[in-house]
Amino acid sequence: MQIELADRQVGPGHPCFIIAEAGVNHNGEIGLAKQLVDVAAEAGADAIKFQTFRADRVVSAATPKAKYQLQTTDASESQREMLQRLELSREAHHQLQAYCQEQNILFMSTPFDQESADLLDELRVPLFKIGSGEITNWPFLEYVARKGKPIILSTGMSYLSEVDEAVRVIRKAGNGQLILLHCVSSYPAEPEDVNLRAMQTMSVAFKALVGYSDHTLGIEVPLAAVALGACVIEKHFTLDRNLPGPDQRASLEPKELRTLVTKIRMIESALGDGVKRPTCSEADSRSIVRRSLAAVQEIPAGTALQAQMLQALRPATGISPTLLAELLGRRVRRSLAPGELISWKDLA
Repeated sequence: MQIELADRQVGPGHPCFIIAEAGVNHNGEIGLAKQLVDVAAEAGADAIKFQTFRADRVVSAATPKAKYQLQTTDASESQREMLQRLELSREAHHQLQAYCQEQNILFMSTPFDQESADLLDELRVPLFKIGSGEITNWPFLEYVARKGKPIILSTGMSYLSEVDEAVRVIRKAGNGQLILLHCVSSYPAEPEDVNLRAMQTMSVAFKALVGYSDHTLGIEVPLAAVALGACVIEKHFTLDRNLPGPDQRASLEPKELRTLVTKIRMIESALGDGVKRPTCSEADSRSIVRRSLAAVQEIPAGTALQAQMLQALRPATGISPTLLAELLGRRVRRSLAPGELISWKDLA
C-alpha cells in the first residue's frame, strides 16, 4: 500500500510524511502565518497545514467554547466570535501558498465547509486533510471525496464503527486514496489516553495506510507512533506557547519541532527493511567476538579428539563450534598446546 502526496510516496518503505500543524496559531495575522512557514521549512517538515473556514458555516452563534479553549481565550466571547478572529481571507490563502512555494514546503489546509474545500481546490492543493469533527458529516466527506484527491482523515473521538462508516462514504464516492490518522481530540492529550495500538487496529480493519495526529505535550508519543508504523505524523506548533490563542498551549515551539523531525528521520532509518542479516559495521565484530574450537589441555599427536578436550575461544578464525560433532573421533596430526585453536590441516 502506498499513496502519492504531492510528489512524495507515502507508505511502508517510504519516509514518514511530517505535517507541521500551524492551524490557527497565526491568530489571523498573515505576517505571523509566514513566520510559521519559515519555522516549519527550517525544521524540515514535509508540509505546513493551516485551517480554512468561514465561522458562520461551521458553528452556530450559540455554540459554547470547549473547555480547553476557555482556559486560554476570552470566556465572554462565543466560539463563533473566536473563530471569526482566526479566519484567513482568500487573499491570505493565495499569499501563504505562494510563500510556501518560495520556502520549498508544501502548503496544506483543513477545510471545514464546502466553500472552503472549493477554495483549496481552486488553489490546486494536491490533497485534503479532514479533521476529526467531520467523521459524522457524511455529506461533507462525500463532497470532498468526489474532488478525487488523496484524503487524510483524522479519527479523534470516534468508535471504530464510526470510522468504518466514514471510510465507506469516502470509498463509495470513488475515492480510494485514503490515509487514516489515529487521534485523541483533547488539548493537551494525556499519554495514557493515546492508545497508539488503535492505529494498527485501523490499518488491519480498513486495509488502509495509517498515521497519527498528536495532541500530547512533548515529542515522545509521535516518535513511538513512527516506530509502530505511522506513515504520517501531524503535530501542532507555534512560535511561542505564551501567545494568545486556543491551540498555542498544546503546540511545539520551533526548537522542539526541529528535534521532532530529526528524531523521526533517525527512527525511520533505524527501522530498516526488516531483513535479518549482519551489517557491514558488524564484520569486524563477527570475527573477533565469535569463537573457534581450541584445545582445553595439551593434546599429543595422534590423539583421537573427545568433547572434553575441546573448548570454544575467540576469535572466529578457526573451526566454528557449530562443527564440533565433525571433529569428535578424528586424530590430530601434531601436538596441540592448551588454548591453541585447531585448524582443518591439524586433523587426520
